[in-house]
Amino acid sequence: MSVTSDMMASYRTPRAVVARRLAMGEREDRAFAILMAACGVIFVSRWPALAREAHLAQVELNPLLGANLFALMFVLPLLAVTLAFVSHLVLRAFGRKQSSFGARFALFWAMLSTGPLYLLVGLVEGFIGQGTALTIVGLLWFVAFFWIWISGLLEAGRVAA
Repeated sequence: MSVTSDMMASYRTPRAVVARRLAMGEREDRAFAILMAACGVIFVSRWPALAREAHLAQVELNPLLGANLFALMFVLPLLAVTLAFVSHLVLRAFGRKQSSFGARFALFWAMLSTGPLYLLVGLVEGFIGQGTALTIVGLLWFVAFFWIWISGLLEAGRVAA
């Protein structure tokens, strides 16, 4: 299946999607491409909020975009790999048999799959600002992210066993 079809299928059956993706083999280049695509989507989702901030604060937009580019395309991947490794160690401590690749892939796939919801979060933040609507949409993203991530971690442990 295509990536976009798998992204949408992840909301219904995340374990099946992760199992199918992991069956393609442990390819670090594929996992890294998924991570960077997710970081790119998150960066683009920040644009409306940054434009709003620049307009309201009467500051230049380009430095805000540059700082976010650095944070989301260079720092966030490092944090994501670290979080995936920590989740792998925690699951190993509880007796789960899974590879470090499976833990990384589950997190990266959850980041990419929830990208459309994060784009919605960015639009709400940019056009409406802080408030109830942003809280509701953010909570929706948060629940979907953890649903897909935890399901992916469970499936990665099952596939590796």
